[in-house]
Amino acid sequence: MMEIYSIYDAIPYDANSIVTVGTFDGVHKGHQFIIESMCTLKQKNNDARTVIVTFDPHPQTVIPRSDKPPITLLSDISERLQLIESYGIDMVVIIPFTKEFAQTSSEEFITSYIHQKIGCSDIFIGYDHGFGKAREGGENTLNALSKELLFTVHKVEPYIIDGKTISSTEIRKAIAHGDLPRAFDMLGHPYFLEGTVIQGDQRGRTIGFPTANIKPASPNKLFPGKGVYFISSNLDGRTVYGMANIGMRPTVSDANLTSLEVHFFDINEDLYDKELVIWFLKYIREEKKFASLELLTEQLYQDASLCRAIIQSLDSIDSTI
Repeated sequence: MMEIYSIYDAIPYDANSIVTVGTFDGVHKGHQFIIESMCTLKQKNNDARTVIVTFDPHPQTVIPRSDKPPITLLSDISERLQLIESYGIDMVVIIPFTKEFAQTSSEEFITSYIHQKIGCSDIFIGYDHGFGKAREGGENTLNALSKELLFTVHKVEPYIIDGKTISSTEIRKAIAHGDLPRAFDMLGHPYFLEGTVIQGDQRGRTIGFPTANIKPASPNKLFPGKGVYFISSNLDGRTVYGMANIGMRPTVSDANLTSLEVHFFDINEDLYDKELVIWFLKYIREEKKFASLELLTEQLYQDASLCRAIIQSLDSIDSTI
């Protein structure tokens, strides 16, 4: 089972540690390639442990970068930890990121935090990773320190699909445009969102489509682009399917607020205050404003019919396995 520590905890020191540092937002295939490389090295030395050092909150929510738009997250810290654990990492060390910590120089970070507090025999670095104050540190910094501190530096080349380097930025673009297949290709898993079911206006009940209003666990979590989606979730250990609307509900509301509403098929139970994970499996259509509730309802039945057909195709595949 993966161990989780804050950098300010009493972390068990082990000089035989294979370490990497990063935000790991989304834990996409590029991140997975780094993790796989670390685990391959560990197989050659069974006494070693693999360690990911990450940050919470995301550094760009504390100190926005002038060269990038405001950050939206592919994964909050809880989601990140679940994904990292699924890939077999031994330990994650979380650094509470503050403006004060951001002033730490790259040399001090490696010497005081990584080498002295955690221990390291090997450090893996992504092809474009910068660390320390103003991202001043990089491969050259590590190479210089490695001679003094006696660790080995491993540079991991970019992971490329269809001629493009995978990055959290590219994945955010795909998700924001509802391009779930491309996001899946880069993530290696469907995009998902953790949240809590909150009280809504219950209008959906009046037209036969009761919805669960989902409040994301993180205010910085990225919503997929506006529209209707085929989704799945887990309720008390069973997989359930439904359809979700992301947008401003233009037919029934004038409020300029983006919301996530989920209608689960064949579920008739109180979901308020439940914490759910919503997996976005397929983009169905764009959000529209209808002239009446009757036309909206008619469209929802068409959407539901399409989603149920997808479920039947999934069931037929499962039955042949």
